[in-house]
Amino acid sequence: MRRNLRSEHISAFLVELPKWWTAKLKKTRKLRGHVSHGKGRIGKHRKHPGGRGNAGGQHHHRINFDKYHPGYFGKVGMRHLHLKRNQQHCPAVNLDKLWTLVSDQTRDVYAKKTDVAPVIDVVRAGYYKVIGKGRLPKQPVIVKAKFFSRRAEEKIKGVGGCCILVA
Repeated sequence: MRRNLRSEHISAFLVELPKWWTAKLKKTRKLRGHVSHGKGRIGKHRKHPGGRGNAGGQHHHRINFDKYHPGYFGKVGMRHLHLKRNQQHCPAVNLDKLWTLVSDQTRDVYAKKTDVAPVIDVVRAGYYKVIGKGRLPKQPVIVKAKFFSRRAEEKIKGVGGCCILVA
């Protein structure tokens, strides 16, 4: 068996070769002297012979699409007209986190006053429902939300506050 010593020798030291030497190994060097440089006579390395992008997926490129992208074309099922998304979207906040929605400055102001209660709009803070986990400070508060759990409503009313339902 005859071995090509030159190619083995070159591949062994390819890492250490200068750039001008690796240029000798390129396909471009081999194609010098061949008129059309491997690009043919008629098309002459121009334009888009198969069409641009996904063109011809149902025609001349059908085999490729059927083999590698089955189900790419066509419809499935029925249309749902007037689809309402996020009907179950209902972020909730616990009672113990309720006062974090109000600034420290406002909290201090209302701590001194007993005749006026602060209004905490939970919906403005991005929550819809108030849940009854945790304790509230003994300070009346007006809470606006779309939903209240039973225990949350009891605890808010227990400290002298009130619950207002917002649409």
